[in-house]
Amino acid sequence: MKIGFIGLGLMGGPMAANLLKAGYALKVFDLKKENAAPLLAAGARWDESPAREVDVVCTSLPGPKEVEAVAAAILRDAGPGTAWLELSTNSPDVVRRLHARCRDKGIEMLDAPVSGGPGGAKSGRLAVWVGGERAAYDRCLPVLQAIGDQPAYVGAAGAGTVAKLVHNASSFMVQAALAESFTLGVKAGVDPLALFRAIRQGATGRARTFDRLAEKFLPGSYDPAGFALKLAVKDVALALELGKTLGVPMRACEHALAELEEGVRRGWAERDCRVAMTLQEERAGVSVRVPPGKLKEIT
Repeated sequence: MKIGFIGLGLMGGPMAANLLKAGYALKVFDLKKENAAPLLAAGARWDESPAREVDVVCTSLPGPKEVEAVAAAILRDAGPGTAWLELSTNSPDVVRRLHARCRDKGIEMLDAPVSGGPGGAKSGRLAVWVGGERAAYDRCLPVLQAIGDQPAYVGAAGAGTVAKLVHNASSFMVQAALAESFTLGVKAGVDPLALFRAIRQGATGRARTFDRLAEKFLPGSYDPAGFALKLAVKDVALALELGKTLGVPMRACEHALAELEEGVRRGWAERDCRVAMTLQEERAGVSVRVPPGKLKEIT
């Protein structure tokens, strides 16, 4: 199988190298030819039209603007039946628009953004979230597995990109909340390492970040309570009071308390604290529900 690879930066270069190690014939291109030097030394071939006469073309680029610029060349050069693996973090609208243009030319586009950073790109320990036709995903699975150890089909065109954006947004929101809570603890006089060790032993600290979604939120089951909403209000209010005493800004904490208090006003004080998450479902006009039987397949 012949593969063309466009974009050889911190992520693209190592991913292309892993395709070479897997035994694929590789043509490469980057605006900076020096980025290709290690790959050329390892057996790749430089080609300024890497989408021509290949089975698969991969792109790893900074963002939507760069992807759209490269798309013109891919649509011009790639033949019918070529698969395009778009590995960048992109815009779902851009992905869907390009997917439609590719379909009209017989090109199978899959949005396949990755997660794991440069270290994961080098080691092959990457999540790869894929959107597009399932049949195209199945045909490209060996290539995806050479790029990352955790490829997953998410759904139709754009679904992989949505999954990546949700992942990153969640990550950075959690990051902001942790920065807030740890500045509170340290300013209150607790050594940061001791605080870190202590927090890791709590219920939330022992669970992987997203695993607890399957306990209450995804099945929409808030009774009986694992931790009552009224108790959550009390605890968060105490933390917020401490922050005010110490002069620690607590914007995330204020938002959390407002959500919890709204739940109490709805009459949910004795229900599980996570019932307050349904307020966002109401605002968004969407129900986030997974049947318990389906959850057992992944938990």
